[in-house]
Amino acid sequence: LVQPVESGGGSVQAGGSLKLSCVVSEITFTRYCMGWFRQVPGKKREEVATIYTADGTTKYDISVKGRFTISQDNGKNTFYLQMDSLKPDDTAMYFCAADRYRCGTRNWGEFDYWGQGTQVNVSS
Repeated sequence: LVQPVESGGGSVQAGGSLKLSCVVSEITFTRYCMGWFRQVPGKKREEVATIYTADGTTKYDISVKGRFTISQDNGKNTFYLQMDSLKPDDTAMYFCAADRYRCGTRNWGEFDYWGQGTQVNVSS
């Protein structure tokens, strides 16, 4: 099976930056949607950003647009989420996930592979 692995979380003050990484080695999809999601206890999971590997198309939630950047290290199945100008409401467990279909085709509950998450804490 494929197990994405996230890293790069931590604690920062508002206005700071973090860069998350997600390694999805061994994936058999030739092209797929890679997404970053976040969730706090008791709240619904939110889609933060996605990138479609076939053409590099990206999408961002309005809450992070202009502050976060999703990217891919081509050939290594490694993805990043550069987070700048962090706010306290960015605090969450961040997950990476991969899905066989084009981004926008399925919601998070249908994604094929999920990492275990990396915690991001932003203090005010």
